[in-house]
Amino acid sequence: MVVKNENGWLFGVNRVLSPNFNERPEGESVSLLVLHNISLPPGQYGGGYIEQFFTNQLPINDDPFFQEIKDLQVSSHLLIERTGRVVQFVPLHKRAWHAGVSCYENVENCNDFSIGVELEGTDSELYTAEQYTQLVELTLAIQAKFPAIMDDRIVGHSDIAPGRKTDPGPAFDWDCFFTQLKNRKLDGE
Repeated sequence: MVVKNENGWLFGVNRVLSPNFNERPEGESVSLLVLHNISLPPGQYGGGYIEQFFTNQLPINDDPFFQEIKDLQVSSHLLIERTGRVVQFVPLHKRAWHAGVSCYENVENCNDFSIGVELEGTDSELYTAEQYTQLVELTLAIQAKFPAIMDDRIVGHSDIAPGRKTDPGPAFDWDCFFTQLKNRKLDGE
């Protein structure tokens, strides 16, 4: 997987442009990778609702929960579905609206300097092997383009919005992810 330098899109992934993004502040460098989870309706997978949500086209009558989130305008740079299918919504050099009120190392507004990756899932249901594999590949591609994102600058949404957010949750196996990431880096040497 390679990042196209000229426009921030990845090769080999599905592209669905979200209108929910803007420019990063002038001179801001990308230095943080934030992992999230999402399922729509909550606890249900498939159905295309996440894509519709990130493109402001959610069919609000399909589920009562959709009435609660109908006015939200959010996005993420990337989504990894349960099957391992990857969708990119926002070019990596642009500012996706994924973190909300957030702070990392005493710097607020993490959207300004981060890339957001959503994993289709919940805090309590184990993620799939395909999701870990794709997350490792995406992380390698992102780190190649944005070297300031060192392994210690890969965090969960819960780390930048504690008390407000819990994702990717206890079901996310950080040890598994970092072991796979380290092994892929060693394989590449």
